[in-house]
Amino acid sequence: MNVQISVSHLSKFYEVHQKEPGFFGSLKALFARKYETVRAVEDVSFEIREGEIVGFLGPNGAGKTTILKVLSGLLFPTGGDVSVCGFRSFDRKPEFLRQITLVMGQKNQLIWDLPASESFLVNRAVYEISQGDYLAAMKELTDLLELGPVLNKQVRKLSLGERMKCELAAALLHRPHVLFLDEPTIGLDVTMQARVREFLIEYNRRHGATILLTSHYMADVVALCKRVFVIDHGRLVYDGDLESLVERISPVKYIRLVAQQPMVAEDLSRFGEVRSVEAFKATLAVPRERTSAVAAQLFELLSIEDITIEDPEVEEIISRIFTEKLLSK
Repeated sequence: MNVQISVSHLSKFYEVHQKEPGFFGSLKALFARKYETVRAVEDVSFEIREGEIVGFLGPNGAGKTTILKVLSGLLFPTGGDVSVCGFRSFDRKPEFLRQITLVMGQKNQLIWDLPASESFLVNRAVYEISQGDYLAAMKELTDLLELGPVLNKQVRKLSLGERMKCELAAALLHRPHVLFLDEPTIGLDVTMQARVREFLIEYNRRHGATILLTSHYMADVVALCKRVFVIDHGRLVYDGDLESLVERISPVKYIRLVAQQPMVAEDLSRFGEVRSVEAFKATLAVPRERTSAVAAQLFELLSIEDITIEDPEVEEIISRIFTEKLLSK
C-alpha cells in the first residue's frame, strides 16, 4: 500500500506571554513582556499507509490535537515537513482539502438554527459536489448512520448523539481519503459510541479511507486500531502494534478463578500475586510465560468451576505509561 501520510521531524512551538499578577504586573507587561516557549510538538516523525486506522494516545496537552491541526492544514509548523495525499498540508491547496476531513468532537460545523440537511447543502456547494455524487453519498451516509428521522430537525434540538452522527455525515459528504478524528465519541453514551465505531469500520472497509484517531475512550482504540502512536510532552515515544505495547508494558496476565470452595489468599500466593479474593472468586497476576503452567496447577489442586486468562485493561496500561514514565524515546 502507498504511504498516505508522511511526517518528518515535525515541530510546533508557541511563544506564550507570562504576565505577573496585579496592577504592577499589568503595567510591566506593557513595556517588558516576558515570553515562554511552549514546545507543543517536537521532532515527531512517522508514516501511515493508505487504508490504515491508527490510534493517537496521550494525556491532555501532549500535542495530539496540534499534530492533527498541522496535518489538516490549520496550523503552520515551526519545523519539519508534512505530506498528506502527496500535498504539503499547510499549503492548503483546494485539491488537498477535497481529500481530507477533520472532525473535532468538541467543535461543530453544523448551522445551529437550521436543519442538518441544509448544512449538508452548504458543504455540497463548498466542495463542488455534483448532484449525482451528493445524492449517492447522502443515501449511503443516511443508511449507515440511520439519519432519516433527524435530517429535518433543527441542529439545536438534536441530542448529542444525533448531532455527532450529523457532524460525521457533513464531514464525509465529499468522500475524503483521509479522516482526522479528534475525540469523535466524546460525551456519547456507550451505545452511541459503539454505533460510531461500527460506522467508521464500515466506512474504512468500503472506501479504503486512512484514519488517524485520538480518543480518551480506550474502547474506541481497541475496536478500531491495530497500530497506535503514544505521544508525551510533544514527543512520539511509541509507534507500533497495540498488542505489542500491552506485552511490553505489562509482563503479567490475570488469571480469574471461580472455585467450588472458598479460597484463602495465603493458599493462592504461591501461584502468583493475589490481586483479590472474595470467597469463591479470586484474581491472580502471573508472569506471561507462566500462565499456562499455573492454570494447569490450579486445575490439579483446586476444584475449579471456571477460569479465564486476560491481559490487563488498556486503560491500565496507558495510565502506567504516563504516571510511571515507562516509555522513553
